[in-house]
Amino acid sequence: MIHFVGAGPGAEDLITVRGRRLLREADVIIYAGSLVNPGLLKEAGEACRIYNSAVMTLEEVIAVMKQAEAEGLKTVRLHTGDPCLYGAIREQMDILDRLGIPYESCPGVSSFCAAAAALNLEYTLPEVSQSVVITRMEGRTPVPEKERIASFASHGATMVLFLSTGLLKKLTDQLIAGGYRQDTPAAIVYKATWPEEETHICTVGTLEETAKAYGITKTALIIVGEVVLHQNYERSKLYDPSFTTEYRTAEHPWKQQEAGDGKD
Repeated sequence: MIHFVGAGPGAEDLITVRGRRLLREADVIIYAGSLVNPGLLKEAGEACRIYNSAVMTLEEVIAVMKQAEAEGLKTVRLHTGDPCLYGAIREQMDILDRLGIPYESCPGVSSFCAAAAALNLEYTLPEVSQSVVITRMEGRTPVPEKERIASFASHGATMVLFLSTGLLKKLTDQLIAGGYRQDTPAAIVYKATWPEEETHICTVGTLEETAKAYGITKTALIIVGEVVLHQNYERSKLYDPSFTTEYRTAEHPWKQQEAGDGKD
């Protein structure tokens, strides 16, 4: 069995309980060495075979999996964050399907969640933004024409951008072309949850100069949208005393007034 496991965003204690158990039980671990915290490998047993996929091709990764399966061993394919985002897992799974090798996925904490935590940010503020676009700039890996940054920017929703820190001039141009103002709030979160984590609040128009000022060229997420400043949002209806839910009946206005006046 091959277990695709999300390592989390960086901090060793942000892997899931299930993910840690699978690491401890693994006979073979293939980890994304360029991004996964190597401290997680301390969970591996002494006899575990460990491979760094940063220096391997897809074919070499599959060869290790195939050999481990032939020997009846348990393999963990350890990806950064949650493997479902930019993890290149589907291409591995399709080959495993053809080989008749079973596999399963163990989700992890994505870095876009870790970036929000680093900023104490809520991506979905009422009357500000109720949608989050997770995307990336086109680099050596293309993106579909209909998913260009400018197209998404036209919605004005919160945007989280992976793999784009080295392309900030082009990113800024596309964000503005799509409809974001130059003074739209933005943030750069470098290595969220790692000891060297940095957070920098800026604007769409100052993304590039902010990154240059702090020497950030990779391993960072870009967040764009009004939620960065968490201002001018509406109170949640779920906890509004005048709002009836399945579990709570709305209070009468006079009760709310008494509560506000400090009366018993």
